[in-house]
Amino acid sequence: MSTPAILALALLLDAMLGEPDKLWKRVPHPAVVMGRTIDWLDETFNKGDKRIANGALGIMAFCVIAAMIGWAIEDISPGGLLEVIVVAILLAQKSLAQHVQAVADALRQSVADGRRSVAMIVGRDTADMDTSAISRSAIESAAENFSDGVVAPAFWFLIAGLPGILVYKLVNTADSMIGHRTPQYEAFGKFAARLDDVLNWVPARLTALLFMATRRSLSAWPAIRRDAPLHRSLNAGWPEAAMAAILGVALSGPRSYDGEMRDYPWVNGEGAREIEPKEIDQAVDALWSAWWVMLGLVVLLAVVT
Repeated sequence: MSTPAILALALLLDAMLGEPDKLWKRVPHPAVVMGRTIDWLDETFNKGDKRIANGALGIMAFCVIAAMIGWAIEDISPGGLLEVIVVAILLAQKSLAQHVQAVADALRQSVADGRRSVAMIVGRDTADMDTSAISRSAIESAAENFSDGVVAPAFWFLIAGLPGILVYKLVNTADSMIGHRTPQYEAFGKFAARLDDVLNWVPARLTALLFMATRRSLSAWPAIRRDAPLHRSLNAGWPEAAMAAILGVALSGPRSYDGEMRDYPWVNGEGAREIEPKEIDQAVDALWSAWWVMLGLVVLLAVVT
C-alpha cells in the first residue's frame, strides 16, 4: 500500500473513532509516553551550566529512537495495516473538533462553564474571560491545533513515513513541554523550540491555504500575509490569520498569562471582536471543511502514485 493510501485510510479512521477513552484508560497513548520521556529528560539533564547542549543532545537522541521505532513498525506492518492504525492514533482531527465544540456547548450554558471548558485546551488565564475572550481562545486553539495535530503529522508522514511522523510528534510534544522562554526552560528547551519551528514552517502555511480553500477564494491571502507575522509565534500566525480571515473575526490581541496582561497585537484587527458560540461553531465547520479538502488531495495523490 502506498504512503498516500495509508494516510487516506488513517485520516478516515481517526475521523470515525477519534480517541477511544476505553482504550487509552487501559494503555498509555503514544503522546503520553512521549510526555513521560520528556519529563525524564527534563528532571535528569535540565541542570548545570550546559543546559543548551544537554537539551539538544537529549532531543536528538530521542529523535533517533523514534525514527528507529518507526522503521521497525514499517518492517513488520502486514500490507500497511499496522501503519494505518499508528498514523490514525497520531492524528487528532475528531478529538480537536470535539474539544473545540465542547467550549461552544458549555458557553451556551453559562460563562463559568465556558471558562472551565476552554481552560482544558488553552494555557492562558481564563478566570476573568468574557464570552468574546472564551470564543476567541477556542477559535485560536482550533486553528493552531489543526496545523500541529493534523496537517503537520500528515505532512511529515507523506515526506518520511512512520519515522517522520513519530519524530515530528516527539519534537512537538517537547516544544509544548520545555520550549518556553522562562528561566527554567530558556536554555534547556531552546533546541526543541527551534526544531519545532523548522518542522512546522511548511505545514503552518499549508494549513492557511487549506482554510482558504474552504472558501474557494484567494482574496484573503493578502490579509493573511499581512497579519501572520504579527503573531508571537513564527508559525501559528498563519493558520490563525487564515481562520480569522475566513470567519471575519479578530483573533489574538491582549490576554493574560500567569496573572500578567500581555498586549499582543490583533490578527485581522478589522474583524469582529464581539463574538459568540456561533463563531466557534463556524470554526469547527471550517476544521472539517479543511479536513475534507486535505483528504481529497491525499486521495488524489494516492491515485496518481
